[in-house]
Amino acid sequence: MSLYELLVFIHIFSAILGMGPGFVMILTVKKATNMTELRHAYKIRNRLHIFTMVGGTLLLITGIWMGFIHTYLFTQGWYWLSLALFFGALAIGPFVLAPRSKPVKALLTEYEAEEIPDVYHILSNKLFFFERIENLIFLIIIALMILKPF
Repeated sequence: MSLYELLVFIHIFSAILGMGPGFVMILTVKKATNMTELRHAYKIRNRLHIFTMVGGTLLLITGIWMGFIHTYLFTQGWYWLSLALFFGALAIGPFVLAPRSKPVKALLTEYEAEEIPDVYHILSNKLFFFERIENLIFLIIIALMILKPF
């Protein structure tokens, strides 16, 4: 197996490891019916996030490394668009998702009753809207990697 083939393997494996859990993070908390379940679901969600961070980092490293091995990739529009979308998706985390997740985390910590308050649904819907946009970006990147349209 060549170095490039190994990188392709790691790249694909990282996509599964990193993006797969990212696509179900919303679902892990949607079915909670009380605060105990919701807190537990967010603990699971936080553990899944570790996989997305590790997988995403490996995706970026292997993707760029493959570009340096096969420099023609840097002449491909799909490659550059994938990188731009990936960096855009990375920026969504600290600049869009983090500010919207802080009130949810505070609510999970401070709220003492067992019923899920209406404010949670308002806050989580705002957060999940942007998470869905990020998931759509990743689906577009996957399509670009598969189809290599330009």
